[in-house]
Amino acid sequence: MKSSKLFGLHSVQAALDYSPNKIHKAWVDSGRQDKRLVQAVSDLLDLGIEPEKVDRKKLDRLADNNNHQGIVIEIEMPGELTESDLKTAVENLTGPALYLVLDNVQDPHNLGACLRTADATGVHGVIITKDNATGITPTVCKVASGAAETVPVYQVTNLARTLRWLKGEGLWIMGAAGETAQSVYSADFTLPMALVVGTEGKGLRRLTKEQCDVLVAVPMLGKVDSLNLSVATGVLLYEAVRQRLSVVK
Repeated sequence: MKSSKLFGLHSVQAALDYSPNKIHKAWVDSGRQDKRLVQAVSDLLDLGIEPEKVDRKKLDRLADNNNHQGIVIEIEMPGELTESDLKTAVENLTGPALYLVLDNVQDPHNLGACLRTADATGVHGVIITKDNATGITPTVCKVASGAAETVPVYQVTNLARTLRWLKGEGLWIMGAAGETAQSVYSADFTLPMALVVGTEGKGLRRLTKEQCDVLVAVPMLGKVDSLNLSVATGVLLYEAVRQRLSVVK
């Protein structure tokens, strides 16, 4: 397991809530006594971890001069799962599958935001590429606010091959592409499926797009021609939630 440093009250609280057993060490600002920091220290003490009281300059160094809000922890990072893990998960699924596939997404902020939305919408797992893409980093964990610990992240070496395998398992492959005429609101999200979203600014790669059974677009009614990747992903996943809840009713 790789370990790294997380900082900031929100990130530390998420770690305390979702993976307290992975926290190894903590440092706090000796000059701060605000309520949220005192509570975080109390929670750490309950785990048997006594934070080291240090000055702000040391915290700045530990947090690479980012806004740490007076606290830094060392924690085991959640790891990416393998293609073999993905196959086991798909084969053991009950109910219609919903996977999010990110094609060469390089911005850790976008990956973190997608993980947070994936958790909120009940996605069974997020599939990412091994090359030319971000993996799970401290920034991803910070943005994900705990979702990096709750949503399985599968890292694959050949995305086109993985999509072909998913189709063989009965999943419908839906790609997000701004140039297509079909609206997301006219597509069927109730089928077992993998939703594929492309990299920032470039969209889906050609080989990825060729594996999609259908391409859909989010309607753009203004002058801006595209949405941020994680925002578009949220729109798509919540349409899946809306349709699937309607079927249950």
